[in-house]
Amino acid sequence: MRILISAGEASSEMYGAQLIEALRRRLPAAEFFGVGGERMQQAGCDLVVDARVHLSVVGISEIVSKLPSIYAQFRKLVQEVDRRKPEIAVIIDSPAFNFRVAREVHRRGIPVVYYVTPQLWAWRQYRVERVRKWVTKALPIFPFEEKFFRENGVEAEYVGHPLADIPPPSITREQFADEFKLDARKQWIALLPGSRRKEVKMNLPAMLDAAADLGDAYEYLLPVASTIHPGWLASRLRNSPQRIHLVSDAFASMKHSRAAIVASGTATVEAALTGTPFVVVYRVSPITWNLGRRLLKVPFVAMPNLIAGKEIVPELLQHDFTSKRVVECLRPLLKEGMERITMIRQLELVRERLKQEQRVGTAADRAADAILKVLKESSKPRQKKSRA
Repeated sequence: MRILISAGEASSEMYGAQLIEALRRRLPAAEFFGVGGERMQQAGCDLVVDARVHLSVVGISEIVSKLPSIYAQFRKLVQEVDRRKPEIAVIIDSPAFNFRVAREVHRRGIPVVYYVTPQLWAWRQYRVERVRKWVTKALPIFPFEEKFFRENGVEAEYVGHPLADIPPPSITREQFADEFKLDARKQWIALLPGSRRKEVKMNLPAMLDAAADLGDAYEYLLPVASTIHPGWLASRLRNSPQRIHLVSDAFASMKHSRAAIVASGTATVEAALTGTPFVVVYRVSPITWNLGRRLLKVPFVAMPNLIAGKEIVPELLQHDFTSKRVVECLRPLLKEGMERITMIRQLELVRERLKQEQRVGTAADRAADAILKVLKESSKPRQKKSRA
């Protein structure tokens, strides 16, 4: 049994590692190969393409400049598909790359499961036609997505959000302070600029300016994403007037912080699950921004706001993302008051929404069971054909 798994983001390769472990419990002899990073490799996946090296790009202008390299890695993956002939393919998020994987795999008669489906309901909805054409089954992780896909003719099963299964960090605030030489007497502010270099370059400078404006009354924590080299990240801090502490656990950082500044993306869901008040920020190139906002079909970009159906956390995007605006939004969340209390209550409702929809087992377990069903169904015609 050979299974192709393709995950191109830091968060999606974590989901891929969880899925491999869940599938291995059901199929001990299965072989896994594909696209991912260190976590998937540690889980036993043979990496044909290292996503950390070849696919960690963001924005239209950056993607265009890296197209020759990305396409070369894509061809390499397709060659391995032809050589290894997997029984099923699982693609995880990363639609720009994985739609092409789905197309080529589908052409070869291999069933495709899309786990952690792209947010087509938010922008570029026309791409749902690609899912309908190339994907055997979609496994969305947000409760409202199953209806969207079913209404658009895609077989879909909501399996829950993998982050909702993560237990609270076991490390205490005091232990965290000792490990990273933090002042436990001060309030902490977590800075999460993104998991890719381009995101850090675009988002971190304004975060550092905001830290400078807030001053040394706080400790500033900067979690290092698995896709970012700590040395490179440290080099971005040389001109910062504030002391920024590089730490290794984003979830614990946010949990033990008084507030956070979080780049739009998966980290906003993590922040909501910790219950820590935060501000959402994001900046991209002007080309990406001008094209993207025309295609956006929803009023918000932060998932907690989309789940809540209203803006419960401030969104500072592009030109609105300045250090002054960040500080203006953050100060009321740092002190006791109605703004802080209200946001904490609203985040609790978001957490309840994500967790109350959960069923037996973890999201990875439910995804693994759904994949096994697809495998079973796809093998039926082949069995009949072999008898004939």
